[in-house]
Amino acid sequence: QVQVAESGGGLVQAGGSLRLSCLVSGRIYSLRGVGWYRQAPGKQREMVAIITQKGSATYADSMKGRFTISRDNAKNTVYLQMDSLKPEDTAVYYCNAEGSHGTYPWIADFDDWGQGTQVTVSS
Repeated sequence: QVQVAESGGGLVQAGGSLRLSCLVSGRIYSLRGVGWYRQAPGKQREMVAIITQKGSATYADSMKGRFTISRDNAKNTVYLQMDSLKPEDTAVYYCNAEGSHGTYPWIADFDDWGQGTQVTVSS
């Protein structure tokens, strides 16, 4: 069983910062790609940033230069540092993790989502 848990959301004023964390727990054999997504009320879920196992990052255009994704492989944790926040960044932020879990040779792939964490940016 794999659990994906986001934390770090909250209320912040425009121009402020927040750091979100995504902890992937369970018998993790290999944690591969991890991504942050967000969904604002009445809108579709959109990609924010993705980081590969080796640390290569991809960002949505509107987040480039303001958001930074990073990972601590020893802790199976991925972070999203969000700076210069804007009211339009208000959304529920979700973490998606893919990898393998179990004990060799009984390994199975997983691709799981967390429950999300609310980020609210006031003007």
